[in-house]
This record gives sequence, C-alpha cells and structure tokens, in this order.
Amino acid sequence: MKQKVVLAIGIFMAVAIIISSCQSESDLNFKRYYTAGLAVYQTHCQNCHGANGEGLGALMPPLNDSVYLKNNLHNLSCSIKTGKQGGITINRKTYNQQMPAQSDLTPMEIAQVLTYINNSYGNKLGLLDDQQVEADLKRCNF
Repeated sequence: MKQKVVLAIGIFMAVAIIISSCQSESDLNFKRYYTAGLAVYQTHCQNCHGANGEGLGALMPPLNDSVYLKNNLHNLSCSIKTGKQGGITINRKTYNQQMPAQSDLTPMEIAQVLTYINNSYGNKLGLLDDQQVEADLKRCNF
C-alpha cells in the first residue's frame, strides 16, 4: 500500500513537471508580469479602483471596459506616470476626478500593473512589456 502511494505521488510530480515545462517562454513571461502586477495594483491602485476593479462609485472609474483600455493602450502608461486630469467615459459614464501621478513607479512596474489590469476584470489584452511602456512614456507630454 505504501509503495502505491509513493508511486502515485511520483507519477503526479512527473506529470506536473512535464506540464510546467511545456509552457513557452512567452507564457511564463506573461505570468511573471501578471503576478507582479497584482502586487503593484494592490499597493498603488486598489484604494481608488477597488479590490475587484469596480471603481469608487461616481468618483473613480472601474477597470472593466476593455474597449477604453484597448483604444488608449499606449496612453495608459502616461496616465499612470503623470496622472490624469479631465473627464473620461467608461461604460457610458463620465468620470471627472483627477487621477494622481504614480511618478515613483518604474517602467517595469507600470508594464506589470498594466498587464494585470489588461487581463483582469473581464479584460483579455495580453502582455504589455517594459520596452513598450518605455516607448510609450517617451511620447508623454511632461
């Protein structure tokens, strides 16, 4: 009986190793960004946008509008780094509250949090890496 349990555990571990080794480098990279992005989100974004990206009533927008995110993908880095003033419309509702700058975030952290947001709350927009964020930040109007 003991041998069968040990054998079963061994087979389970071998299958787990095989499955995890079948992931491509891009899949692993996405998971790294996404996981790190959750931590950045919890530290810098969650107070205003909520634990589930639901926003804060009429003050702060939810993060579940993939159309807005997709259409503004290359402006989001600037919005995070320098803040955002003026109204934005999410799910046909306008929000006018100012978004504070997160100027202490690195391009990598911005890429991580955007990868997290862009793939959470019903969004499926894929990886946004730090090189793209750096290119986007160069186009900001500082």
